Amino acid sequence: MNKTLAFAAAAGLALCIAAPALAALPVGAPAPDFKSTVALAGKDTAFDLAAARKKGPVVLYFFPAAFTAGCTAEAHEFAEATADFNKAGATIVGMTAGNIDRIAEFSKVECRDKFAVGAASADVIKAYDVANATRAGMTGRVSYVIGKDGKVAYVHNDPNFAGHVSGALAAVQKMK
Repeated sequence: MNKTLAFAAAAGLALCIAAPALAALPVGAPAPDFKSTVALAGKDTAFDLAAARKKGPVVLYFFPAAFTAGCTAEAHEFAEATADFNKAGATIVGMTAGNIDRIAEFSKVECRDKFAVGAASADVIKAYDVANATRAGMTGRVSYVIGKDGKVAYVHNDPNFAGHVSGALAAVQKMK
């Protein structure tokens, strides 16, 4: 890894670790339903949280911005684990307020056509309490597992991407 890239990665990780935690919705809280246009395999598609919940648990994860180091690594982890989530009956959808003009490309390249990602509206950001505390106009990194009953079953609220996928998968598998 060249020195510039190594420095940028370290600085980005330091920013994520130093960022204050978000409030986020607590376990047991009702998860606000919403509808959105998301990208799956580079193509726009409709997403309806209420409809998705009827099929099984939904992993709704918020990330700061497409094509950043931590968000790309997290997307790769979710893509690699998609078959395990599907086996447990779960749907994965990622939402962001950063680099939203590149969501379709991100869904294809970094999400590897495995799950949908979309632009989080101001209403969704507020409802899920995921505004980035250090970067205005962006979402923080929070993963939710939402049960068929519409309640938050699991929350992982950490600016570092590590642990979001494994924690969400373990929560989904316990629900089965």
